[in-house]
Formats: sequence, C-alpha cells, structure tokens
Amino acid sequence: MVFGLGSGGLTIQVDIEPNVNGLSNGQIVPVTHSPSWKINKNVFQTSIRKKCLDRVPPLSQIQQQQQQQFNNNMMYNVNPNMQPQFQPQGMNMSMDRAYGYGGAAEVMYAYNGESQDVQGVVHLIMQPGKKYDHNGIKIQFLGRIDMSQAIYEGRSHYDFISLTKELYPPGTLYQTQTSIPFHFRTDTKPYETYNGRNVSVRYFVRVLVERKFLPAITKDEEMIVQLIQSEPRRNEAIKMEVGIEECLHIEFTYEKRYYHLNDFIKGNINFLLVRIKIKYMELAVIRREMSGEGVAAAAAAAANGVTNVSNGSIVTETQTLTRFEIMDGAPVKGETIPVKLYLGGISADLTPTFDSGFNRFTVKYYLNLVLVDEEDRRYFKQQEIILWRKEIG
Repeated sequence: MVFGLGSGGLTIQVDIEPNVNGLSNGQIVPVTHSPSWKINKNVFQTSIRKKCLDRVPPLSQIQQQQQQQFNNNMMYNVNPNMQPQFQPQGMNMSMDRAYGYGGAAEVMYAYNGESQDVQGVVHLIMQPGKKYDHNGIKIQFLGRIDMSQAIYEGRSHYDFISLTKELYPPGTLYQTQTSIPFHFRTDTKPYETYNGRNVSVRYFVRVLVERKFLPAITKDEEMIVQLIQSEPRRNEAIKMEVGIEECLHIEFTYEKRYYHLNDFIKGNINFLLVRIKIKYMELAVIRREMSGEGVAAAAAAAANGVTNVSNGSIVTETQTLTRFEIMDGAPVKGETIPVKLYLGGISADLTPTFDSGFNRFTVKYYLNLVLVDEEDRRYFKQQEIILWRKEIG
C-alpha cells in the first residue's frame, strides 16, 4: 500500500514480510481477505477464494525473493551524515496478488500470534531532485480494541499492546527511495484479529514521520493474527428437554459443546410427546456480540453465580449466520430427527468464542432450534456452543 497526505511529496510504504520458517511450518498461512462481520451471499465465493490461494507463489520463490530483499537491506548503512543509502524498489510481501476465477484477488497472510514476530521494511519515497526535512521517524506496533458504539471508561479504543522504536533521527532525506528494515519481537498476542459490528480487534504497524510545527505524517499497515487453541479435555455432550405442558415434549442431544471452526455439529432430536400440529423445524447458528461497560459487570456477576445484572450499558448485536430446515411435516411420538451441520460450509467468517475480552466485549455463538406450527406460532430454544481454532488459516 502506498500513501501520501499533504506531505510535501513524501510517500510511505510499509511491507510486513512473512517469515520463511513460519511459512514452511504452517505458522503463517496465506488468506484472501481480512475477517469480516458480513455474511457472504455468494455461495461460490469460498471456492473462488480457495482457487486464488492455489496461485500464491510457492515457498521457494518467496524464499528467493526474501533473500534478495535481505541482501538489499544489507546495503543499508548509516553514513557520517546519518543518511540511509539508496535502496532499490522493495517488494510488498504482506499482500500478494493471485489470479483465479473472476480475476485478481488480494492474498494476505495470517500469523500465529503465539510464535511469530513482526518484521518488514519501511520505504520512504520522494520525487527525483527533492529533499525532505523531518524531526525523526518512529515506528510502532499496536494491538487495539476499537468500539464504535460502546464507550468504556470514557474511551472508544484501548491499546493492549504498544511498542515503539526509532527508525531514523532528525535529519533530511535526499534519496528517491530510502528503505529501512524493522523487527518487533512480540510476546503472545492475547486476542485474534476481529472485525465486528461495533467492536474490532486490530494489530497494525504505524510509521510516524515527525514534522516541525505540523502533525506527524502517519501510515498504518494492518496484519491478521490468529491463535491456535487446544480442544478441552472434557467435551461433554449437550442434553436438554424442552416443551409445552401436555402439548409438546422434545429432547435434543448434541454430541459435544466445543467445536473447532471446520468441525461439524452432530446430534438428534427426539419427540417424546406431540399434541400440536408442527409444520416444519429449522436450525440456525447465531452470533451475538456484546460490548460496553456492562460487560465487565456481567462477567464478574457470572463468576459469582449471579445471573440478573443491570449495572452499566451493554450494546448487543445478534446475527443469524445460517439457517436450514431439518424437518418438513408433522412428527409423531417416538420419532427421531438426525442433525448434522458443517461449520466450514457457513458463508461467514467464524471466529473463536471471545469470552469477556479485557472486560470490554464478548462474542458468543448459539444453536437456535425453532419449531413452527400450522398457526405460524414459533417455539424456540437456544444453546450456546464454544468455538475454537485448530489451525491457522
């Protein structure tokens, strides 16, 4: 990405480069888009994106490009005037372009937040024959929670990671392009990248070129962070009985409560008593995002076993990710309806469950079972499921 903003001809380009070792062992994986709250209504888009990923440059080519970039960066020496030497045009390894069905698609990289450092090159580009005076160049690595609707402690965002390094002291830039490598050795990143309706978790590199009497020129480059989790040792089945007295009694069973993002949900629905005429039955997967100061109070109350809490405001957004009919027609007593739902087939970006992230927000998933009778009355029951990530990608 290239950016210039009333900067006297100075353009900043930030390349976040994937580590070759991370690519080879699956800790850095190419993806075609940043996770989003939106539901993709094009049922063919997922396969199109996968076809584009097949056209990502092979690891050997990426390694050769990075070695060339490394050799170029080795030319970076500071002369007595503290002026970086001229560098050839760098390659953007943080975002490639793959060609598949439907044209070109941008390919980014998802990083394992527990093991991968952040590294790359900053390019400062000017028109030939120009110079640029500055008061120092800094680079930051930030992990931030942004809240558009819910304000927490009087702030709309919160930085849980903030690292700063000086790239270049005050001076003057003369070269057409100046390239400066950077590297942040970061500890475990606590949360995944998430772009919700009212909340987002972002990781990005920010370059600041300080100017005298003027605000600094800034350029942000985001990266995608994902966290691998382990399946809980105890993953008990979900068993519940619901109904209407002397009219309807059903028992539903799901094999487990915890599911990885490409898992499938399997269970059975047993009709123990049926005295109303049911027209059809459907199963939906729901995502619920909650944010605001009330989230902290609700989390503390839940830890103490209290359910009804009204301390603080909570902004709630509910989204139906998928819905499908599992029965059409009236069931009879003793009938069993099998259920099998593949999470990987949902045309939305599933994320792991966020449980009270820094007491500022939660993201939870529910199975919603709905029965509709011939008078169009709806009977439903929701059950929370826990999602976790098995692999990067």
